[in-house]
Amino acid sequence: MSAISTASSSWLALRAAADGASRSQVLAAALAELLPAAPVELHDLGAGTGAMTRWLAPQLPGPQRWVLHDGDAAIFEHLDLRSVVDDAGRPVLVDTTVEHLGLLPVGAFRGAAGVTASALLDVLTRDEAARIVDACVEARAPALFSLSVTGQVTLDPPHPDDAAFGAAFNDHQRREADGRRMLGPEAVPVLGLRFAEAGWHVHREATPWRLGAADAELLVSWLEGWVGAAVEQRPELDGIADTYVRWRRSQAAEGTLHVEVGHEDVLAWPR
Repeated sequence: MSAISTASSSWLALRAAADGASRSQVLAAALAELLPAAPVELHDLGAGTGAMTRWLAPQLPGPQRWVLHDGDAAIFEHLDLRSVVDDAGRPVLVDTTVEHLGLLPVGAFRGAAGVTASALLDVLTRDEAARIVDACVEARAPALFSLSVTGQVTLDPPHPDDAAFGAAFNDHQRREADGRRMLGPEAVPVLGLRFAEAGWHVHREATPWRLGAADAELLVSWLEGWVGAAVEQRPELDGIADTYVRWRRSQAAEGTLHVEVGHEDVLAWPR
């Protein structure tokens, strides 16, 4: 089985500002209320360069120790949490572990006060998601998962080919790769149902990216990746892709292209 990682460090850096603006402050505050009044251990899955820890740690009580999980050992070379503090200004402690989430043991989070992830759930399989839920339930550790793709994309101004690229991209998100069929846009409903069946509370919040003239570099990078994945899934779209992308790039350069990319955050906690 191949390792699961969030993405390249350059892509994570490019999207960092949009991610920070989109994540649910409401659910972060709710997680803070669920944590014990004592030193806390938190686990972040698919941690990448540590963006979730950088964003969330200052909103949570401490002292904090974070255990960062990723399937790509190289991504941790770009980890930078030197200036991260908790809500009282205390530095956080950080450990890293490289592992396959498909092999996550049910006792992986014992002793943890919370579990987090960002932009991860949609690239998991049903079995991997179930393992994460089961480990959270076993530890009774509240879980906050942010920025899972919903499959909803709105481009303004619209174009007749938007729907074809969007449908093909969503199919690409659900594809089977290296023997793994990913959840794609079904990730949050699948995860939420698994937690609900365990008797947990589940709260979901829409957290879309809203990109415009100020986000031109991210917008174009996202657009090229979106169309590229769609063409990979449906090669017959290749004949219209170049013209479509050139038109959209020119709009982005003029500052007239606006895109809303659907994401969702979910918080689950025991009754």
